[in-house]
Amino acid sequence: MPVIATAGRAMLRDYGGAGPPVLFVPSLINPPHVLDLAAENSLLRWLAGQGVRPLLVDWGSPGTADRDMSIAGHVEQLLLPLIDAVAKPVVLAGYCLGGTMALAAAALRPEAISGVALLAAPWRFSGFPDDARGALTAMWERAGAVAQTLGMLPMEVLQASFWQMEPARTIAKFERFATLDPGSAAARAFVTLEDWANDGPPLALAAARELLVDFFGMDLPGRGRWQVGGQAIDPAAIRCPVLDVASTSDRIVPAASAAGVGKQLTLDLGHVGMVVGGRARAQLWEPLAGWLCAPRLS
Repeated sequence: MPVIATAGRAMLRDYGGAGPPVLFVPSLINPPHVLDLAAENSLLRWLAGQGVRPLLVDWGSPGTADRDMSIAGHVEQLLLPLIDAVAKPVVLAGYCLGGTMALAAAALRPEAISGVALLAAPWRFSGFPDDARGALTAMWERAGAVAQTLGMLPMEVLQASFWQMEPARTIAKFERFATLDPGSAAARAFVTLEDWANDGPPLALAAARELLVDFFGMDLPGRGRWQVGGQAIDPAAIRCPVLDVASTSDRIVPAASAAGVGKQLTLDLGHVGMVVGGRARAQLWEPLAGWLCAPRLS
């Protein structure tokens, strides 16, 4: 989609549609196009016909010059300028780690944000299982020296950690794929999703360290100690309307890690399934569109 603003390597892509702008903030992990996975399975294209104007942050790919850009730095140096480039107040919709970042942006730009939708967004990292947090800490201990040399953490290192969370489940999905007709729509959809899941830029060194040490290791956001722009971020202090979506069956971002602010919407879909799965439209897309089109956000 056309780029309407840039900030450093980041771009803001316009999905058209008539209505209030909704700026979608994806995670730094995996590419942003999970929100626009395929022409027939795209949350953003669908929303463009529902009375809103979706805008998508494309983070681009960090280079060695970005090694010192933390997650907070992504908010300060990339996300806030993109928000400022939109002529009127926007709703932020953050998916996964993008929701964590959206909360920080809303705290720092209250006059520019008319609402925040959090889609499976972690905030209280102590809500992750202890074994998962321990595995990520151990992974950083193993990979940190290489990341320091490269100035970034390769995406493949994080992907291996995701596989290790549930190795049997990872194997089982490929076993099911082997039973599909290779020319079927189901097989094409599987390949499209796997291409997305196994793609993505690396994390800048400082962002990787902040995620794995400060977030998963010490839970600075959940303890009220994560600072962005010199300000400690408190989700409860955000004055605009907030929709906090979490799922009881999300194995990547458990419901216990949600910020627990604003209006709560609880699903029973997987982390990716809530965006692109067969039940996503009924359980997430339609309630999200209804909330985004509410008069208080216009």
